[in-house]
Amino acid sequence: MRRIARPLTGTALAVLTPALTAALLLPSAPAYGGEDRGRLELTPADAIPGDEVTARTAACGTGGTGAGDASAVGAGSFPLAPGAGRDWPSGRFEVPPSAQPGTYEIVATCAKGGRRVAGDLVVSLTGGHSAPPTYPRGSVKTGVGGALGTDPTQTAAGVAALAVAVAGGTWLLHRRARGDRI
Repeated sequence: MRRIARPLTGTALAVLTPALTAALLLPSAPAYGGEDRGRLELTPADAIPGDEVTARTAACGTGGTGAGDASAVGAGSFPLAPGAGRDWPSGRFEVPPSAQPGTYEIVATCAKGGRRVAGDLVVSLTGGHSAPPTYPRGSVKTGVGGALGTDPTQTAAGVAALAVAVAGGTWLLHRRARGDRI
C-alpha cells in the first residue's frame, strides 16, 4: 500500500502546485462581480432603538464626502464628511425608538464617482451600547389586589386580625396539649 500512496501523493502535488501558485499570485475579482467598492463600517453593528450609530467608509477616498441612507431602519438620510483627525468620511444617525428587531442594510453614496457602499445593522431589543437596561417598576394591575394596601388604617386592622388569629391558635393548641377539653 505504501508503494501506491507515495506516487499518488506526488502526482496530486504536481497537479495542484501550478493551480495554487496561479491562485495566490494573480489578483482575483470581487465575488459580486463589480469593482472593489469597499464597505460601510457601522459602529456599533448591533444596536438597540435609541442608539447612535457611526457610519464610515474608505470607498469615497481621502477627504471625500457622500450621503448615507438609513431609511431602511427608519432613520432617514445623513451626511458623510471627513471629521477632525480622520481622512475617511463618516456620519451619524440615531436608530429610532420605533425600530423593530432585525437586520437592516444601510447604504452610502460617494459624492465623487457615485460609488455605493453598504453595511448591515442588526437591531435588537436587548443589549445595547448607550444606556443600561431598564427594569420594570411598580405593581401589576391584575384585579386581585395586594397584601398591603395604601391605607394605614386597613393595614393596621389586617395586622391586628392576624395577631389575634395567631394568639387564639396558640392558646387552643396549648389547651389541647394539656388535655383540657374545649
